[in-house]
Amino acid sequence: MEVNNKVNVGIIGCGVISSIYLEAPSKFDILNIVACADIDLDRARAQAEKYNVPKVCTVEELLADPDIDIVLNLTIPKVHAEIALAALQAGKSTYSEKPLGVSRAEAQPLLETARANNLRVGCAPDTFLGGGIQTCIKLINDGVIGTPVAATAYMMGHGPESWHPNPEFYYHIGGGPMFDMGPYYLTALISMLGPVRRVSGTTRITFPERLITSQPFAGQKINVQTPTHVVGNLDFVSGAIATVTTSFDIWSHEHPLIEIYGSEGSISVPDPNTFGGTVKVRRAGDREWTDVPLTHGNTENSRGIGVADMAHAIRKGTQHRANGEMAYHVLDIMQSIHESSNEGRHIELSSTCERPAPLPSQEPLW
Repeated sequence: MEVNNKVNVGIIGCGVISSIYLEAPSKFDILNIVACADIDLDRARAQAEKYNVPKVCTVEELLADPDIDIVLNLTIPKVHAEIALAALQAGKSTYSEKPLGVSRAEAQPLLETARANNLRVGCAPDTFLGGGIQTCIKLINDGVIGTPVAATAYMMGHGPESWHPNPEFYYHIGGGPMFDMGPYYLTALISMLGPVRRVSGTTRITFPERLITSQPFAGQKINVQTPTHVVGNLDFVSGAIATVTTSFDIWSHEHPLIEIYGSEGSISVPDPNTFGGTVKVRRAGDREWTDVPLTHGNTENSRGIGVADMAHAIRKGTQHRANGEMAYHVLDIMQSIHESSNEGRHIELSSTCERPAPLPSQEPLW
């Protein structure tokens, strides 16, 4: 690809997750990362040196750089919307780590500003573009399990305070198991089943205080401010029904991660926090599950494929797949599940989105 066809990307937020994104240009040659910014300039400098990024700068300098097309927003969740809005107001498209924001009220202006200025909003997760879930999408589209009827999804563990170096934000507003891991599961379900029309939910805080056992804050306690066991029931526009459970309160379980149940059979979906994994199908009358060869590539850690897809869409004038409308719909679902529990009623969603177009099964993808 010619250099002048590349899309210039500036990264804001140079923490742990930035490393895999900084590797993305080696896999997706449309991407050209030209600048790193962080509130800690030493951290930005270290990542820039490691990955040969030519410019280290402040956030303000990055936003003012006329050569940057996409701001890759890898900040902490509570400032995702703030940074994304600043990027859009500076005339740049933005792609954020998940979630899009911590509330509908702060995320909605992103879509409005992007539309008004002919810019793009993209958002993780992009794991649904990996070979595992794309294979499941193809199976559903090909009618292998008939009409999808229902689904289940489980993300359950005992929280990050035993392994994360700074786990406190997981238990503040904008954190919790649904806002932290729910986007992977909900985005996967939407990519397979389409948008949701209404939800109901039940939530609880099981342990009001959590003890950090990881370094460097071992021994400190966290006051929990957000539900840590969240169950949502989703009614899809298509008629399918799903139950989604996310929890930081469970020591162990044997539930599958995601299963899709159709009128003619079932699909076992791999971990939506990965790009590959094992896909299994059991059709009506089968005595056992059968492994299905993956039909698509990008089965290794391919974070950044969503940014690359957005870059190609910018060049071609088409819709990108990990788009702001879907990310906002995911946020609407998550917030509505919490509201449903608080208010004791179904919540009719105010948002919707298009089911993302499947990726081609062979190169070139774009």
